[in-house]
Parts: sequence; C-alpha cells; structure tokens
Amino acid sequence: MSVSAESFTPTNARIAHPAYAAKVMDATAAAELIQPGDTVGMSGFTGAGYPKEVPQALAARIEASHAAGNPFSIRVWTGASTGPELDGALAKVKGIDFRLPYNSDPYAREQINAGTMQYIDMHLSQVAPMAWQGFLGPLNVALIEVSAILPDGSVVPSSSIGNNKTWLDRADRIILEVNSWQSEALQGMHDIYYGTALPPNRVPIPLVKPQDRIGQPTFRIDPSKVIAVVPTDTPDRNAPFKAPDAAANAIAGHLMEFFAHEVKLGRLPQHLLPIQSGVGNIANAVLHGLQDSPFEQLTSYTEVLQDGMLDLLDSGKLSMASATAFSLSPEAAERLNNNMAHYRDRIVLRPQEISNHPELVRRLGCLAMNGMIEADLYGNVNSTHLMGSRIQNGIGGSGDFARNAYISIFMAPSTAKGGKISTIVPQVSHVDHIDQDVQVIVTDQGLADLRGLAPKQRAEVVLAKCVHPTYRDQLADYYARALRDSYGKHSPSLLREALSWHLRFVETGTMLA
Repeated sequence: MSVSAESFTPTNARIAHPAYAAKVMDATAAAELIQPGDTVGMSGFTGAGYPKEVPQALAARIEASHAAGNPFSIRVWTGASTGPELDGALAKVKGIDFRLPYNSDPYAREQINAGTMQYIDMHLSQVAPMAWQGFLGPLNVALIEVSAILPDGSVVPSSSIGNNKTWLDRADRIILEVNSWQSEALQGMHDIYYGTALPPNRVPIPLVKPQDRIGQPTFRIDPSKVIAVVPTDTPDRNAPFKAPDAAANAIAGHLMEFFAHEVKLGRLPQHLLPIQSGVGNIANAVLHGLQDSPFEQLTSYTEVLQDGMLDLLDSGKLSMASATAFSLSPEAAERLNNNMAHYRDRIVLRPQEISNHPELVRRLGCLAMNGMIEADLYGNVNSTHLMGSRIQNGIGGSGDFARNAYISIFMAPSTAKGGKISTIVPQVSHVDHIDQDVQVIVTDQGLADLRGLAPKQRAEVVLAKCVHPTYRDQLADYYARALRDSYGKHSPSLLREALSWHLRFVETGTMLA
C-alpha cells in the first residue's frame, strides 16, 4: 500500500537523501503528474519489481475521466509482463492505448485481440536498443519501483531490473516508488552495466562467465528529472506454481536422459553449461528434475529466477544464477525476502539487454529450454498465437536464447485441452522460431534431437518420438500423402490440408474455449 506523505520522515523510511525526500507525495498526487497521451516506461518483469500504487491511482483517475466524458489513455512500455495492479488496473479501465514488449494480463489480452489496444511483441533484448535508436518515439515518464535511495543519492533497484536503466536515462520525467516491502539486503545484488552504446561506438561486453560483475550495484539518476517519490510497502504478486503433473515429469525425465547422454559423448561438460529456462510449470518441473540428477555445480544465465532455481541454490546443486528478475511463488518470495543476505552473493540481477544479449548467450553457450504452444513436423515452433492470429502472451526472450544457444530446446505436453488437440501439427499456424533455430523438441512422449538432420529426417524423428499415440496415425498418413503430392519434396507440405488441421478446432470451438 502507499505510505502517506504526511507520515513520512527521512529517519523511518528508505529515502535517505534530502533532495528526494523533498519530493515525497502520495500515489494520487503522483498520478496527476502523468498527462493524457504520455508514453510511460514502467518497471516490472514477470510480476517482480513493478510499480503498484501509482498505476492504480492513475487507473482511478482515467475511470473518473471516462465517466465525465473526457476519456484518455497512455502508452505503456515495460520490461515484460507485470502484475494486476499495473497492467490489469489500467487495461480494465481501457487506459492503455499502446503496449510493448510482452503481456500476460487477461484484460489487456482481450483488448489486444479485439484490436482496441495496439501491441508490439518484441524480442526482449531489442527493446532498450530500439528505445535508444529512437524508433519507439519519445519517452515522457519513467515510473520505476526501487528498494531504497541511499544518503549519497544513489538508487538501489528492486526485485527486477528489466529496462529500468534505459527508462531512467531516456525519460523526460521520473517518478519513483520506493517499496519497503522489498528486502534491504537486495543492495549489492544488482549489476547495472552502463557500457552499451549504439553503432559505430559499440564495443564487446566484457562478461565471460555467468558470475562476472561488470557494472555497478545502483542506478545513475539525474535528480533534476525526478518529479515525485512515493513510499510504498506492497508485495510483489506472483501466482503459485502447480505441482508437476505426469506430462511435466516425463518431459523432465527425457531431458535428464538427454543431458546425461551428451555428457557421456563429451558434447557437454560434467557440470553442463549455463542453463536458461523459460517461465511456467513445465520449466519449473525440469528445474526440479535437476535436483535429483547427477549434475553438480550448475550455473544459470537466464531471464528469471523461479522456485526451482531457488531450490537448486539451497541444495548446492546450483552454484550461482544470473537473471533480470525473480518469478517466484508467494511462498518462495517470502523465503527469498527473509534470507536475501544468504542469496545475495550467488544471484546477480542485470538489465535485460544484458541478460538476454545474443553476444553473451552465444559466448556462454547457454542451454535454452523454453515452452511452446505447438511445433510442426519440421521443427518450426509457435510460442505466441492460437490459430495464427490470437496472441496469448508474447515471444519474450525465447528468441534471444533459441537462435544463439549452444542447444535450443522447446517443450510442451503432446496434447492440450484434455487430449482434444495435438501440439505436434503438420504446419504451425504462426511461426516464432524457424526450424533452423530449433534443435530439440520434447514432449511427454519423448525427445527428438533434430541436430544435423534434413527436413524429411526431422519429420520422421518428430513423428516417432514426440506425437501422442492418438494422433500418430493421422499425422503419419498426412506426411505420407505430402511426400507423394507436395509441390516440392524438400519440406513436403499440403498447405490446404495443413490449414484444415487447425480449422477443425475452430468449428468445434475447442481452440477458443
């Protein structure tokens, strides 16, 4: 909740610099400083470190303006998805005209798919560079949650970094939410690198191991741009993870066998290579699978740190983790907050332009493990859209890692909607990851290693390893006829029939349920 300006004194809050203390106000007053039509760069990445009070106050102001016949909206940039107090509150009152680069809020999703909210789905590593290049237009306000303002005026980041460095540098005006719910021991966990530049002045990023620190622990902020400081103590809001089901456990088992096989052949070291894991229950199940594996002294170079990685840190299996944000269940978030000093030396939080940087992913040799909606016989992957047009969330950082990883892995159960839909299809309805960027596909049925295989060889392996038995004969029959009748024989496809595979779900309403 917001802490009233009247109750604030510099001695009992985390705002220890007089220039910032003089700008303390409540969320309602701060929200009045955001103008209709403003572009606002907000903190937040997967429910961590997002501003929680000013967006709700702004939503209330927008709702009142709508009722008075003076509707207005703003443009919102973030790091990735946020929480209901930000995306949800503003979308619910139709207060967002334009959104980037990732969204998971159901109100915003409906407006995006209805065409009433403009949305750019972007590779997360590209957001900050494009903002600096000017392609996204001016940034009027940066609204950023931080955990403290120190006596020397330096600013300690919160539980995510995302694009905050860029928003603070680029914005004309800055509003800070200083959240005392966040642990004071966060100080020292962050590594803010200020060495990025645009061509022709770009230089190599001097990071060669996941544990390297190449920046500074606090943000640089021009105090003259700060127009409001809002004390808060509202917790991050993340949903709990479901217990792994049989399909998730099977996928984890297939991957553990695969990694052991790669180690045996000498293609991976005993401690593997830095792990990148997407968000979700299956990804978390794979991390739990590593807990009982023979692999020791693991490292992680990824976007988000989930429950499974926290458990691996606790057990000693994971020696360190580099990310841009936490994505923890409420129970794990409480455990982290209560023991932050214990974790601080083994976790590094970085800007997402560094955590997702293609140069670094390629150099470190990450093992990229990401979820998908569907894959086709040749290994093309759809991770964002239903029926080719209805977006679910966004590509996130999966493309940053998939194209540059040492091994690029995509995972999903072999069926969805209670078995009514096969996640392996003749041709994906939307392509996020082309077959050249997809090396391994895993379902509960098995693992298809596609490296070094031509398209028809890939199709045969996917059919044999990944398809649920309910759909195997249908897909095999389609493939046989495609081999016979396709216009070209390199990647045989019957376009009309491949489309009908998806259309039958529209006719029954299964895909849209």
